[in-house]
Amino acid sequence: MLVRQAANVLELMEYFARRKRPATLAEISDDLGWPRSSTFNLVGTIADKGWLYEPRARNGYYPSPRWLTLARTVAEAEPLPDAVHALVLEIADKTGETTAIAALAGTNAIFLDVVECSHSVRYFAEIGDRVPVHASSAGRALLAQQSPEERRAIYRKIKFEPFSDTTPCSIDAIETSLQDAAARGYHQSSSEYIADLAGVAVALPINHRRLSLVVAGPTSRCLNRQPETAATILACIERFKIETASD
Repeated sequence: MLVRQAANVLELMEYFARRKRPATLAEISDDLGWPRSSTFNLVGTIADKGWLYEPRARNGYYPSPRWLTLARTVAEAEPLPDAVHALVLEIADKTGETTAIAALAGTNAIFLDVVECSHSVRYFAEIGDRVPVHASSAGRALLAQQSPEERRAIYRKIKFEPFSDTTPCSIDAIETSLQDAAARGYHQSSSEYIADLAGVAVALPINHRRLSLVVAGPTSRCLNRQPETAATILACIERFKIETASD
């Protein structure tokens, strides 16, 4: 269930991230398609709490540094180890494809770290992007780390939307995919959520976190290379585990 007021706050912050300059109430209302009265109430409330300010009087609002302070505090309390980012960099370099770390967020996998490849035709991904757990190798690598009871609770929330002909759209299909991946040693996908995108993912538990690592790219370049890609990923992770265990 979408809580519109909460979604609007996040949409407003994303709007400023794209705009990169102050905006008046009228500009916010017009650009986001919000009623003027709702825009006035939302912006006024956020400004009263100190999260928006006016750099110059009557020249528009802009997020205050309070957002940055909060984000830094939150990130520093639960950071990804530097070694994990180094692992992502290494795998992206060795495979030549976009590589990401994902974590569970409701019925989605959310990217916590991303390194894009340099190919002109590539998987464009950013930190914060989400993919459905049932329609992505990254998501199923996270599901595989949950207990059967935890998975059942997630399944009850999934709509099993068929994004393509290859999207697994039932609990049985997902469970079969998890069993196949366990036997194979890695999870794989082909155009399940994004057309012409092939992915390879593995579980990457770090301390108390259940993460997954995924390498993805266009099917024309990556589909037939999935076993090779998986071998590269697993070799890098094995070396990563040995090195971090000895630190």
